[in-house]
Amino acid sequence: MHINGKPRPPRQALDVVVIGEALIDVVTTPKGTIEYPGGSPANVAYGLARLGVGTGLLTSLGADRRGDALEKHLTGAGVTLLPGSRSLEKTSTATATIASDGSATATIASDGSAGYAFDIAWDVEPPDLAHTPPKVLHTGSIASFLSPGAGKVKAILQQLQDACTITYDPNIRPALLGTHAQARGTFEELVHLTNVVKLSDEDAPWLYPEKTLEETALHLLDLGADLAVITRGSSGSLLATPSASLSIPAAKTSVVDTIGAGDSYMSALILGLLTRGAGGLAPSVLDQLGRTAAAAAAITVSRAGARPPTEDELRAKLQQPAHA
Repeated sequence: MHINGKPRPPRQALDVVVIGEALIDVVTTPKGTIEYPGGSPANVAYGLARLGVGTGLLTSLGADRRGDALEKHLTGAGVTLLPGSRSLEKTSTATATIASDGSATATIASDGSAGYAFDIAWDVEPPDLAHTPPKVLHTGSIASFLSPGAGKVKAILQQLQDACTITYDPNIRPALLGTHAQARGTFEELVHLTNVVKLSDEDAPWLYPEKTLEETALHLLDLGADLAVITRGSSGSLLATPSASLSIPAAKTSVVDTIGAGDSYMSALILGLLTRGAGGLAPSVLDQLGRTAAAAAAITVSRAGARPPTEDELRAKLQQPAHA
């Protein structure tokens, strides 16, 4: 996408490769069961494609109707499903039960934890991306923690560490992460291999309960990230580099629900990294990155479900006056 309205050149190689889980969210209500496409990395890939970015997804789908539905959902938006992504017998799911008053009923997972019940397997065969690396490689969520695939994701990051910009959103799911110490150790090993790390204001205090959000951002920079981003919902977001720190307000909107907001923010942040020009990570660039990502999240929360904006919708939002 070109925010300034210049025409996009014909696509050649993929601009972004996303590596991570795609799954089906199964929501059971008193009125019946509804299934939605899900998985944070898949949502980011979907959001990028909606923004006109040439995007490939390496994931792990089953040879079943749910896998077919996910593939149709992703490719319908323009995502290229990379070879080896239909590798499971059964597509992964995350199940939640919603009571008649709208509250989530505690669903007990196989590990004894309450909340979402995950039935997920994660493994990938690393493609050879070294010869034609994308401009940006994104990963995160369950895919960066769950074996055996997590080790292969780490190997891909090690291979491409100096070949492209690497972005990472851990999208913490405590029920799947083992001990806190193990999860934080895995996370920090990956931060060392990445350029841009995004945490939510739920992820950050879970990982670092002893730190403020600002202290956590500084810690990510100390670990080697070039840019640390912490989203704070309606309070906006914090973007920090070793030389600058900006607080960006949330874009004005009417909230219907917050499903997919963080993934939409991530997609638009990656878009901003692709289109930032020669400004590096100067404060003016950080401001544009943050406002573009905030606008995308605002569009998503203004309508039901994980429906990220299109390129035209995001451009129109960015052209609105700040108070609109």
